[in-house]
Amino acid sequence: MRTAIWGATGYTGSELVRYLLRHPRAELALLVSESSAGAKFSDVFPGFRGVADLELAPPSELERVEVEVVFCCRAHTEAMEVVPRLLERGIRVVDLSADFRLHSGREYERWYGVRHTAEELLREAVYGLPELYRGQIQGARLVANPGCYPTAAALSIAPLLEEGLADPEGIVIDAKSGVSGAGRKLSLRTHFVEVYGDISPYNPGRTHRHTGEMEQELSKLAGRPVRVTFVPHLMPIDRGILSVAYMRLAEDVSTEELLGIYEKRYAREPFVRVVEGLPHTKNVWGTNFCDVSVRRVEGTDRAVAFAAMDNLGKGASGQAVQNMNLMFGMEETLGLR
Repeated sequence: MRTAIWGATGYTGSELVRYLLRHPRAELALLVSESSAGAKFSDVFPGFRGVADLELAPPSELERVEVEVVFCCRAHTEAMEVVPRLLERGIRVVDLSADFRLHSGREYERWYGVRHTAEELLREAVYGLPELYRGQIQGARLVANPGCYPTAAALSIAPLLEEGLADPEGIVIDAKSGVSGAGRKLSLRTHFVEVYGDISPYNPGRTHRHTGEMEQELSKLAGRPVRVTFVPHLMPIDRGILSVAYMRLAEDVSTEELLGIYEKRYAREPFVRVVEGLPHTKNVWGTNFCDVSVRRVEGTDRAVAFAAMDNLGKGASGQAVQNMNLMFGMEETLGLR
């Protein structure tokens, strides 16, 4: 199956190259980079010398290339201009930007500050979290790959909301991400000297753009509107996310009962592991796994839910390959284990 990556020299794009190289049915037919067109991919990432020496093409090649699927790894607003033309040519799309994650143009404009130019596709795009929407992803033309923070939040909280055990009011999500989550573009905030030895919160409350996506998905799980307090942090590590969600329990249940609910919910999920201990980012580094756990806070009516994953794996490129596998009717785990 011929594949193309638009934005191949970013962190998610290069991680996709790594996954697709070991995929038994995928062929890297086109790698697109606006900033490095004409250079070899292995010139930008020397670790791929002799493995991925493809010449990087300009974005204009997307209009001519013949492939089965395009992975869009560009910033928001770019995919919505190009994706409609790809779909018209019969090319399926996995979009790793935020352009098709929200279900309405009004919500998109609220969180991203620009008008959506392909609103008709917002109704068709499938939210690409297989653990919740596997059946809809299968055979889809357009899959919106979820954001890293919303993936961790949804997987850690879903069993409680689905069972009606968590009060949808007052959920607090405290999440910490490695620096690669901010992208490859240089900035003072991600400069080594600024990051090293420091953990810093940013965009707290309901100001981070992923908040709308979280609330959309958690509301569907709860069957009623959910508003969260979300505080992300930047950690001085290259990759990994640790998400901790605090919520009030609707029933009196023990930690053991809660773990049993999680184990039952995820028993057949190939990439969600319920751990009896507490999740660690180092245990999911470079993988498509998400490790989850949950605890009752003794003496209170509250619970704490945990999720650890690689923001470039299950939080982006690994999940994108998982979605591609489902879209084309392949074994879900191909190229991911």
